Amino acid sequence: MLYIIGLGLGDERDITLKGLDAVKKCEKVYIEAYTSLLSFGLSTDGLSTLEKLYGKPIILADREMVEEKVDNILSEARGSDVAFLVVGDPFGATTHTDLVVRAKTMRVDVNVVHNASVMNAIGICGLQLYRYGETVSIPFFTETWRPDSFYEKIERNRNLGLHTLCLLDIRVKEPTLESLCRGRKQYEPPRFMTINTAIDQLLEVEQKHGKSAYDEDTNCVGFARLGSEDQMIVAGTMRQLRTVNFGEPLHCLVIVGKTHPVEDEMLEFYKITTENPEQKGNGIP
Repeated sequence: MLYIIGLGLGDERDITLKGLDAVKKCEKVYIEAYTSLLSFGLSTDGLSTLEKLYGKPIILADREMVEEKVDNILSEARGSDVAFLVVGDPFGATTHTDLVVRAKTMRVDVNVVHNASVMNAIGICGLQLYRYGETVSIPFFTETWRPDSFYEKIERNRNLGLHTLCLLDIRVKEPTLESLCRGRKQYEPPRFMTINTAIDQLLEVEQKHGKSAYDEDTNCVGFARLGSEDQMIVAGTMRQLRTVNFGEPLHCLVIVGKTHPVEDEMLEFYKITTENPEQKGNGIP
């Protein structure tokens, strides 16, 4: 059996009882290490904390392993119980849907254990989940690569009065272009996009297209370390949020659409004020 187990968003304690029971009976435990991270990241201390709770070693599954060598994991799951741990919910990333498809193709039984993800945890700011449009991803721009396909999706959401969740780029164990050209992989240091960088890039793309999908005065909500004890939630305009220090990763951003009075009332608890320009909410106000 292949168990695909959601870990939630905060720390090792967010795993469900069902998920913990599954991990403890598995012979091998992998943790997916590139679509998201727990609050303590992938430090030695962080992994040892998980290993202490589970009572067994954990194998890091980076992008290369999951996308190129996943058949090895699936082959192991044919003859024994194998756990594949995912931060958030197992289906928060399309990679994990592909994993299930490949497992079923190889006739490997799959058991999914769900958990909280960013897709529902953002509801804490008061914006109602059923009033969101298509989610978009904001990649890091480079000197030669500045993709902006997300712009049309945001514009479409805004025209419908819907909110937009922007997932910000995570680059973990990414090979450098130079090393790929040489045929010997060397990796960039880990990078995590901040809300500030995301807003800079969004405004650059708006200036390029000029369709007024949003501007510096558009209301947004910035989230940092969502689900953790030190989570930070700040509501304000793009102009205001780009000056806020949100601290350690992970960050995400919501571009606010048309709001209901109840949503407005909840957002007030998180709004930047002139008296406290970095006002933040930790949990439900």
